[in-house]
Amino acid sequence: MRQFIVMFSAVILLLLTACSGDGSSKDEHPEEETSGITTGPVYPLTGIPAEDEVDERVFSVMVSNSKEARPQSGLSKADIVYEILAEGQITRLLALYQSELPEEIGPIRSARPYFAEIAGGYDAVFAYHGAAGFINAGIQSSGIDYADGAKYDNDGILFKRTSERQAPHNSYLLTDGFSQFLENKGYDSEKDIEPLPFSGGIHSAGEPAGEVTITYHAGETVTFDYDEERGRYLRSSNGVPSIDAENDEPITLSNVFIIKTSHEVVDDKGRREIDLTSGGEGYLLQNGEQINVEWKNVGGRILPYKKDEPVDFLPGRTWVNVIPENTGHVTVD
Repeated sequence: MRQFIVMFSAVILLLLTACSGDGSSKDEHPEEETSGITTGPVYPLTGIPAEDEVDERVFSVMVSNSKEARPQSGLSKADIVYEILAEGQITRLLALYQSELPEEIGPIRSARPYFAEIAGGYDAVFAYHGAAGFINAGIQSSGIDYADGAKYDNDGILFKRTSERQAPHNSYLLTDGFSQFLENKGYDSEKDIEPLPFSGGIHSAGEPAGEVTITYHAGETVTFDYDEERGRYLRSSNGVPSIDAENDEPITLSNVFIIKTSHEVVDDKGRREIDLTSGGEGYLLQNGEQINVEWKNVGGRILPYKKDEPVDFLPGRTWVNVIPENTGHVTVD
């Protein structure tokens, strides 16, 4: 009888424990804790919950941003996009993909060393179309996995040329060819990627920032307008809304991260060296607000900090603008 009473009491205690609080069991929502922090699998570059553990390889793709290349294809599905000056005053884009893949990405353009540097921070495959000989040599010797469209030009498997645009703005990456490409090259198709900071850091209140304009120069401006209904920033180039040519969807962003750093022209072609390691002044746009931050390079990734503590990204897609510290301007309305 004594043993029965002990067992019965233990069962009652377990039932009371399970029914305490709000009456719901955590097993009903295994990805949620009472703190609101996601504890289940998430996509490392967006912080959005995933059904299974995420080990897909990250692909980074050089995308043209000249007027002849707009609107581009595939940008609405990029987890992160980095926008940085190439030669002259025209920016170029590095789009990172893991959580979603469009059928086509492009137009694809040539590589620059600082874009390859960013790709390396995510252990990503670096896809581009051609480069100067010394840049190609640097990429090959760096150990980064890469796909040079000049070697697969219009093969119909990994790259294609379209007749709708003129070269060099008509080369597109075909994502259906990724798997075969990785197998042929002996590259890993799976990688464990360290997630970006989406929880556990500082949640700073910022100043109102409903419309933010970045001026690279008079003929190259980028504007981010906060859409309260969507809870996202909408991007425009020179006053023209940025849309995805593949699906006609606007580019919508949970985070816009702007960093200032040194830009130095190093040859008669106008090529630049851009400092992505020293850290400096930055701005993080979220929820219609601007947070003044510092940027740091941590393990090859450019991240926002405040008082030496990481500032969280909001779950969703992120756009990073790298601007010259002396000539780039940020205007907030």
